[in-house]
Amino acid sequence: MAGFKTARIFSDGMVLQRGKNINVFGEGADGTGITVSLLGKTAHCTVKNGRWLAVLPPMEACTGAELTVTDGVDTVRFSDVALGEVWLAGGQSNMEYELRNCTGGREHLENDGDVNVRFYYTQKKTILDEDFFECEEKMRWESFSNKESAQYWSAVGYFFAKELSEKLGVTVGVIGCNWGGTSASAWMSRKYAQGETSVYFEEYDAAIAPKTTEQAIKDYRDYQEYHAAWEKKSAEYYTTAQNPTWDGCLEYCGENRYPGPQSPVNPMSPGVLHESMLMRACPYTLAGSISYQGESHDHRPEMYYTLFTQLIRNWREDWHDDELPFICAQLPMHRYSGDEDRKNWCLIREAQMRAFNTVKNMGIAVLIDCGEFNEIHPKDKAPVGHRFALQALDKFYGGCDGANAPVIAGAVWGADSAELSFKNAEGGFELKGEIDGFEICGEDGNYVPAKAEINGERIIVSADNITAPRGVRYLWTNYGEVHIYGRKGLPLAPFRITAE
Repeated sequence: MAGFKTARIFSDGMVLQRGKNINVFGEGADGTGITVSLLGKTAHCTVKNGRWLAVLPPMEACTGAELTVTDGVDTVRFSDVALGEVWLAGGQSNMEYELRNCTGGREHLENDGDVNVRFYYTQKKTILDEDFFECEEKMRWESFSNKESAQYWSAVGYFFAKELSEKLGVTVGVIGCNWGGTSASAWMSRKYAQGETSVYFEEYDAAIAPKTTEQAIKDYRDYQEYHAAWEKKSAEYYTTAQNPTWDGCLEYCGENRYPGPQSPVNPMSPGVLHESMLMRACPYTLAGSISYQGESHDHRPEMYYTLFTQLIRNWREDWHDDELPFICAQLPMHRYSGDEDRKNWCLIREAQMRAFNTVKNMGIAVLIDCGEFNEIHPKDKAPVGHRFALQALDKFYGGCDGANAPVIAGAVWGADSAELSFKNAEGGFELKGEIDGFEICGEDGNYVPAKAEINGERIIVSADNITAPRGVRYLWTNYGEVHIYGRKGLPLAPFRITAE
């Protein structure tokens, strides 16, 4: 056994980032000298405060390399190392959604050939205890040829990486770091939630203040036992009921206590997964991050922009890279049958587009047409991965034709209509159904359904009973049909715009 350790994310078959300084890191005894070698290049460092970090210079893409780490007494060798592109796939359940379960996933597992993609998953655990470290020792990079492992990969991450690999001609590695149902606050350090967003941590503090850590952990373990029994009973209900409803499910199963009490082991608690998952991969050198997140913020959509941009700043500072590329998914259409259209998802989509427009080195995958009615987990993930790949290729790899969805650019306010202009609308628009989804308002701010006319790359919006229009919005709904596309095949992004 060596007298030092590399972080578990370093294993045989790993993908290291080409063209950037390569961080190699781990733990050891203070004062121990560490030497790291790869492709004839070496780096040296000394263990300090139990940790070490050696930085290799940028190198070109290749496969079949060997990385060695030594303290002069013991040596660890990693084989089958590739240099290519490394992306972190973050977010919640729609990023977590497994390849085996998505539309066509089984066929891809069976028929996709020598796909040059590899995955590493940070383990889904919430507390750094003895069990955590024992389980982490089993984690390793996997190739697509290992179909038993690949079936559990993020479907979005797989389709994204597969397309990048094909277009760039290099190995693409994906670090899966996601957990269903989680708030952005779970992936942040406390110090970055400032101002209004500090409420997430304040609520956590208030909930656990009367308890010892042991009691808070026990309360969550008790909840897990209760919830497992509840889910089993709910499956019985939805299987046997003729016309199942949520109220009927609650009557049959009892109270649904999701997401359980605040606790250091509850993945929904703020800050928990930042420590137990994200920081286990940091500062592994990345090309960037893709993120499919936001659904869990429909109860506080008005503060999502602030929270989301705080998360991006947090991650960039964790990696000491102020320009770390970040691509987000703009949420698709979604509403459950029987639910009121509270238009809260509209605010989240708007916040995501605002982040794209105001934060440097960002991309946005417009997914408004990738939703399913009454289903928060749309099964067709291939278009999602494709749109992430388009954004990466366009923003960070030299350009890509047709990568950007049409988005609102401005409006000319007339006496009885508004003439809208758009970015990324070269050649005009293509209709796949009725020209609908527009609303318009006057001075009173009350929106009414509007008529729309496409005039080349512009759209003119009006309503019979509106004079001196002051605002227009498009697809301002949690769920609706999407009929307007740009000539490159991407949907017109939802928006609202008002006269200044």
